[in-house]
Amino acid sequence: MQDDARYLKRKVTAGSLDVHPTEKALVVHYEVEATILGEGGGHMLGERKEGQKIIRVKSLSPSTDVGALAKKVMEECKLIPASRLPQVEQLLYYLQNRKSSPVEGKLEKKEKRSVKPRELTPFEGMEINEEACITRVDEYIELLYEGIPEKIRGSALILQLARNPDNLEELLHNEAVLGALARVLREDWKQSVDLATIIIYIFFCFSSFSQFHGVVSHYKIGALCMSVVEHELKRHDVWREELRKKNKAYIL
Repeated sequence: MQDDARYLKRKVTAGSLDVHPTEKALVVHYEVEATILGEGGGHMLGERKEGQKIIRVKSLSPSTDVGALAKKVMEECKLIPASRLPQVEQLLYYLQNRKSSPVEGKLEKKEKRSVKPRELTPFEGMEINEEACITRVDEYIELLYEGIPEKIRGSALILQLARNPDNLEELLHNEAVLGALARVLREDWKQSVDLATIIIYIFFCFSSFSQFHGVVSHYKIGALCMSVVEHELKRHDVWREELRKKNKAYIL
């Protein structure tokens, strides 16, 4: 086959655009399709690969002309079609507002460090008096194999980590933690609303960035969420019906 191969055809297709979760940068997703053609022009072998290019815009500041910067980005990155210029401007505006200055960024980090763990809880009633540490994530995973109270504690600590975008990449590379969370949600969501809510919140943190959407899809979190919502709606209807019957009996 190698003797018959004559040409290599390479096609690059631009995908989605997004902002980097922690840096002043744009993330360009793309797909490369490489095809080996025979002497007659027929396809002999093909392969597709996905990739991403990070375009850092460290010079972006509150006084930056976003329109001009967007055009410069378009000139330097040929992966982005000209029709995407308005989207590039919109993403740059978002970055400009998200991180207005290094001084404010330092203040935000200082404020985050001063926040107490219980103030990071996503809803009232789920409180934990300890601060999570990314280096102890394996300990939190072990809690997910214990009883419901331990599972709630372990998932709550992991949630603390997931709410910081800087930790998402490291959590993503730890296959055990995401697999365990998905398993607990799938098996135990009917036993504890608090537990289900915490784990769904963790995956919500990942879903906030398009580069992590594959993780959410892989573990079928969307389908699990629909099951939880449907179950809770049915419970609500049952409670309302029971309350109606009790009120009717009381009146009679």
